[in-house]
Amino acid sequence: MGFNNSKYLEMQSEKILERIANSGNKLYLEFGGKLFDDHHARRVLPGFKYDAKIQLLQTLKDQSEIILCISTKDIEKNKIRADHGITYSKDILRLIDEFRDLKLNINSVVITQYNKEPESEVFKKVLENAGIDVYLHSYIEGYGTDVDLLISDSGYGMNEYVKTTKPLVVVTAPGPGSGKLATCLSQLYHDYKEGVVSGYAKFETFPVWDLPLKHPLNIAYEAATADLADIIMIDPFHMEAYNTPAVNYNRDIEAFPILRDILKKITGKDIYKSPTDMGVNTIGACIEDDNVIREASKQEVIRRYYKAVCDNKKGLVSEQIVERLKLLMSNLQITPLDRDVVTPALEKSNQSGKPSVSIKLHSGEIVTGRDTDIITAGASGVLNSIKHIANLDDSILLIAENILKPIQNLKKMLFNDEKVLLDTNDVLLALSVCAATDEVAELALSKLKDLQNVQAHSTYMFTNGEEGMYRYLKICITSEPNLKTNRLYQ
Repeated sequence: MGFNNSKYLEMQSEKILERIANSGNKLYLEFGGKLFDDHHARRVLPGFKYDAKIQLLQTLKDQSEIILCISTKDIEKNKIRADHGITYSKDILRLIDEFRDLKLNINSVVITQYNKEPESEVFKKVLENAGIDVYLHSYIEGYGTDVDLLISDSGYGMNEYVKTTKPLVVVTAPGPGSGKLATCLSQLYHDYKEGVVSGYAKFETFPVWDLPLKHPLNIAYEAATADLADIIMIDPFHMEAYNTPAVNYNRDIEAFPILRDILKKITGKDIYKSPTDMGVNTIGACIEDDNVIREASKQEVIRRYYKAVCDNKKGLVSEQIVERLKLLMSNLQITPLDRDVVTPALEKSNQSGKPSVSIKLHSGEIVTGRDTDIITAGASGVLNSIKHIANLDDSILLIAENILKPIQNLKKMLFNDEKVLLDTNDVLLALSVCAATDEVAELALSKLKDLQNVQAHSTYMFTNGEEGMYRYLKICITSEPNLKTNRLYQ
């Protein structure tokens, strides 16, 4: 463990309460990053809890309400949230369900850049039918450059005013580009017209402003945002105002002069002297073992590289992003082989001549699996791992062939493919059936929870279904950019 999660919750909530107290009647807090399941934060900050941000909100829930934002552009093009494999629209619904389960106050959903697009109209109706208030914010010509236009009835004044009642309004979204900042500024404009004194602040986990510029944790942020071309740099406004270095990133630094002018025009005063001032980030103060954080961050850069090369193979990202990640690895003096599950998977594949997977257990031991005539390497890796954790002999068959074979034959018939193999999802369903009457299978199945947060590597790219199952199991998988066959449709 390199990160103190309890200290973080205490310090972060105090920082937010302090900012609320200095903001007048209300604070709009732009909430960046993932609220639920922040896998990146957990990977680079061992000790950071999956639900840390939710715990934070729960300590403030009596004083807060939540606005969810989604861009019309993302609705229309069915933009996918990569870590869950679902569209931004569906993720809004998922987030609402999660918030309701946790008794957190949902104010509304704001659809941004709206112009009566058909899919957005449908989504609006879906939300309203579910009893969710929906507000529409239009696309504003000259947004980001024409301050006088923005601070007028033809700018933010055109947007519907979201009625809020709590001193803390958390503005969040499924991902970047959803319109969180514009929503906060629009609300500030309407508040001041109504005589309500309110403020704005930004909650983002990364980059970490009080760590060195080239700290691996900040480099890992660059790797995570390689597709956005984010570059971390010293905040020149902060240096000029305080003669103290602080780390920020190019988009916030470039946008700050205009944002400062907008805030001054709305509120009548200079609120912040630098983009770093806007943040309420206490991550750096909660790091307790810097060496652990450095190593975890280096591993994350390698993981991001593998994701990029596979996405490039699929035509999802450009070669430029891959080269950017290679450069970041070079700056950290690491290579893909520094991920210790890579070499065992490659060696297993070379020995067997089959696609292979390696999984590093929490004990430090590495277990491998390969394609058989019936199941995939991904499924083999999981079965071999839970057998090992349960101290079962490797020769034990957890699932008899006469159970697996009929399932495989059914899939062959359905897909009209004689080469089809059973994947991890198929095999775990079969194992769960066996566990009803077989104590050994039941024991092995009970060890699945011990695979959460282990590292794995595959010599081939998984199908979406099998990758999704590894995601549900919380196995952190990377892959070589290899297709399993030469068939175009995988």
